[in-house]
Amino acid sequence: MMLVLEDVSLEKNGKYILKNINAKFDRVKIYAVLGSNGVGKSSLAYTIMGLEGYKPTSGKIKLNGEDITNSSISERATKGITLLWQEPVRFQGLTVKQYLTLGGKLKISTKDLEEVMTLTGLSPELYINRFVDNLLSGGERKRVELASILLLNPKYAILDEPDSGIDIMSLGMIEKIAHRITKNGGTVILITHREEIARIADEAYLLCNGTVFTKGDPVKVIHYYKSRCDECMHVNIPSIEEAQL
Repeated sequence: MMLVLEDVSLEKNGKYILKNINAKFDRVKIYAVLGSNGVGKSSLAYTIMGLEGYKPTSGKIKLNGEDITNSSISERATKGITLLWQEPVRFQGLTVKQYLTLGGKLKISTKDLEEVMTLTGLSPELYINRFVDNLLSGGERKRVELASILLLNPKYAILDEPDSGIDIMSLGMIEKIAHRITKNGGTVILITHREEIARIADEAYLLCNGTVFTKGDPVKVIHYYKSRCDECMHVNIPSIEEAQL
């Protein structure tokens, strides 16, 4: 199985947010989409997920050869694509257990539920009956969403800034989650501006000014990102010639 983007462009208010994106995501691999803030990483995630307002202006998105460019969010979710939001949501009156089990619709044993919560750094005793509201910190809600991703067992998990709101010591947790997803037959797409997160990946894409400037081995992509992007004087608009490893 493969998720493919073919010359995908996204224009909003007369400005191109994404330009001719070509990418391939094979099953059972970890990918990183690396880039500075404001280069189009989250827009790419939203476009893949099919959020309203993020339908490609041109190009196609294909899943296993099927064109899903015009498919709805729910249709893509049914096909196994899911998104971890950069900013976790809040649900007044909904407990962590209810959220993780989709209100009881997701049949899962207490043992498995507690195991996933523990993996994401949530003590079952302390959190299972807590409400997913503004009394939880952003980091706690991010952990709840990471747990929900694991329980959904997605074929393609797009993790938008998975470390957002979580301390640096949790890098190992994110790596374990990514490998758990691939162990279960899924693919992980890490959307990140941090090289530490990108190092988890098997393959990396470097995004700048809405364009893929290079891809390949994460070590090489990170080297370019560190040595060139941080010093870029073009405000995220380097020339194509500069994007060479």
